[in-house]
Amino acid sequence: MSQKALADCLGVSFQQVQKYEKGTNRVGAGRLPQIAEIFNVPISALFDANADTAPGKNTASAAPVKLIPDRSTLRLLTAFAGVTNRAIRHGLIELIDRIAKAERKQGETT
Repeated sequence: MSQKALADCLGVSFQQVQKYEKGTNRVGAGRLPQIAEIFNVPISALFDANADTAPGKNTASAAPVKLIPDRSTLRLLTAFAGVTNRAIRHGLIELIDRIAKAERKQGETT
């Protein structure tokens, strides 16, 4: 599917789709179900960078585009999506925020 065709289905400009693909703009949570529906795949497939998208394959693991190119980020998001307890999710977010801040601080002093 072309960027223009996807843009038309989403009701956005093809430049916006290019920005999604490049990572310049984030794909909003509300947009993900639309994209999954357009490609006839489950939303989770949009996060599987290693999915086989060949015709006739099981679409449960199909990924029409690589929305997040970093494999570690994909693993983290997939694992995080499996955590349903809100308190634990919040704790994980806080933990990662603190680690990232410490890393940035350490980078400033070295």
